[in-house]
Amino acid sequence: MSILDIFAWIVLVVLALSTIAVVVFLAMLPGMIAKRRNHPWADAVTVGGWVTLFLGFALWPIVLIWAYVDVLHARGAEVGK
Repeated sequence: MSILDIFAWIVLVVLALSTIAVVVFLAMLPGMIAKRRNHPWADAVTVGGWVTLFLGFALWPIVLIWAYVDVLHARGAEVGK
């Protein structure tokens, strides 16, 4: 193998690892946002982010929006106020 072949393999490995890192980060992002915002269903948002990883990120925008939705707590609040 020449030096050019070795360089090509190094570039291929770096690109593959960076792609995997970006995909994992995108799967973790909705859960991290929900936990930071104290979302009442933060665990469900986290699971939704990882499930979309296996579904090809088809529903990922919906899970990301869900992480940002503010949910009113009905236990202590009165309806209509």
